[in-house]
Amino acid sequence: MAKGKGRRIRAGQPGGRPDMRQQIMKLQEQMVQTQDALGDEKVTVTAGGGVVEVVMTGHQHMESITIDPDVVDPEDVEMLQDLVTAAVNEAIEQPQALAAERLGSVTGGLGGLGGLLG
Repeated sequence: MAKGKGRRIRAGQPGGRPDMRQQIMKLQEQMVQTQDALGDEKVTVTAGGGVVEVVMTGHQHMESITIDPDVVDPEDVEMLQDLVTAAVNEAIEQPQALAAERLGSVTGGLGGLGGLLG
């Protein structure tokens, strides 16, 4: 196209594309709201058939851990440690999956935006 010929359309002008900056700001706001709401979500994970229970928030803060007194055996502390480790690890993974699901629904799978939205 020759210099000076043709017509440029700027974002925000009538007939132009929607303002990308506004769309990004709206998306950022939705992501912040979704992340904040995750703090109100809780996951409960059990191990060893329910003898160890961990409650974790969507922000990966442990709220509680409950251990059935019947599983406490001074002769087998290693088993209890393994159960607690398994329950805590799963309790960390579940909020991560929940966050990915919730934020994915907000961004529509736009994970390739890198630091643009955060």
